[in-house]
Amino acid sequence: MRRQLHFNLFIQSRGHHEASWRHPNSSPFGLTDIAYFQDLARRAEAGLLDSIFLADILSLWSDYAHAPHAWLEPITTLGALAVSTKRIGLIATASTTYTEPYNLARYYASLDHMSGGRVGWNIVTTWAVEAARNFGDTSQVSHAERYERAEEYLEVVKGLWDGWADDAILDDRASGRYAQPDRIRPVNHEGKYYSVAGPLNVPRG
Repeated sequence: MRRQLHFNLFIQSRGHHEASWRHPNSSPFGLTDIAYFQDLARRAEAGLLDSIFLADILSLWSDYAHAPHAWLEPITTLGALAVSTKRIGLIATASTTYTEPYNLARYYASLDHMSGGRVGWNIVTTWAVEAARNFGDTSQVSHAERYERAEEYLEVVKGLWDGWADDAILDDRASGRYAQPDRIRPVNHEGKYYSVAGPLNVPRG
């Protein structure tokens, strides 16, 4: 069986080179203009690329005076791209250290519905101490603890997503029954880092 090559568009600023934003042929759209991302997404889809990837960092990079290191938050951006494209995969970065699993499970479950199952999550634990300082810490959590926490985080998120059975939603207007409660289960997670009851309030995609 022949292996298939997949192509992904990694969108970051107006290019990955520090000075790419100055190129005369770079995009005329501002980096906080959703039209910039929509334009790239539509071009990537027309070019038959498989997916789009948006990275993220939870602090402002140090050299922001001479390079555009500030742009739109990626999960929110994917919502706009989901309704601007039809086929291409949509991937965004989210940190397990500085988000809560219930909220993140809701975000991605919602995007899964909006995109018709095209969304992906790039899982990171966040290493930068600058990010830690934006969340009430003076130093970064150790590598070992971040990854231990991430394992539990994933267990919670997967449990929340799997809490809805495929046949949980009836949407039976005649009988007045919208869902089957016995097909929606709480996660009831009690761990070292997280205590999450569930169930998720977004149905399975």
